[in-house]
Amino acid sequence: MTMQSDTLQGRIAIVTGAGSPIGMGRSITTALVRAGARVAMLDINEDWLEQSANDMREIGGDDAVLPIVADVTSPESADGAVRRVIGELGGLHILVNNAGINARTGGFGAGAAGSQNDFWGIAPEAWLRVIDVNLSGPFLMSHAVAPYLVEQGHGRIIGVTTSMDTMWRKGGAPYGPSKAGHEALVAIMAQDLEGTGVTANVLTPGGATATNMVQPPEGATADALIQPEVMQSPVVWIASDEAAHWNGRRIIAYHWDDGLPLEERLERCSAPAAWPQLGLQAVHPDWFGRA
Repeated sequence: MTMQSDTLQGRIAIVTGAGSPIGMGRSITTALVRAGARVAMLDINEDWLEQSANDMREIGGDDAVLPIVADVTSPESADGAVRRVIGELGGLHILVNNAGINARTGGFGAGAAGSQNDFWGIAPEAWLRVIDVNLSGPFLMSHAVAPYLVEQGHGRIIGVTTSMDTMWRKGGAPYGPSKAGHEALVAIMAQDLEGTGVTANVLTPGGATATNMVQPPEGATADALIQPEVMQSPVVWIASDEAAHWNGRRIIAYHWDDGLPLEERLERCSAPAAWPQLGLQAVHPDWFGRA
């Protein structure tokens, strides 16, 4: 997606984890700015954030972005960032929960026993930090924005998760479980938000993506990985008015094809969030839905 448009003209968005020069957050921000939105870029890395914000200003103008140094794992920081966005940009319509880390890129080593890839070899502080960023962060940000979005009767919450096999693959803790939790959270939020005018959906690239969290296979380059730009067209669509009734769904960005009619495109790349199509597993699953 490279063209400017007015699909999101007048909309205000927050993208977390937007600072990395090669991240999905930067690519998503680029797409939203090109579609006419103004974007609050949240990150904890001030140097990355300022450089990426300057790049966005070259695309959309000086008022296209608002960089905010914020920690999504802190309730106070999350709430403060949301209040600042509403106060300085004049509103809020879209939240993209993109910020994420894994134990290796977070700078954590193994615990006292086992390799770093065995769950018992994970340093406890690494587990807690990854869960904080990848699961508690989306909750805290969504918790902060939801009352405002519900009150205005319009909004989009978009969660960046991962492929199902990544959630449970061997050696994949704590990243996989943290993303599985985020996916479940989106599915729950979508049900809670039904009928409010606010939607909650998942967007995932579809596999290993060229970011600072993923190392290419030995002998390969980053070109062999999925490129972050695959997120651009689908994130703009989910954020648009055209997707007003799209709720509780997941889109695999790699399978998004702008050349197909929308209905066929969505049939090819989407499914319910958190895989409820696998069927109910609990005994008496209807008990908790009773008044």
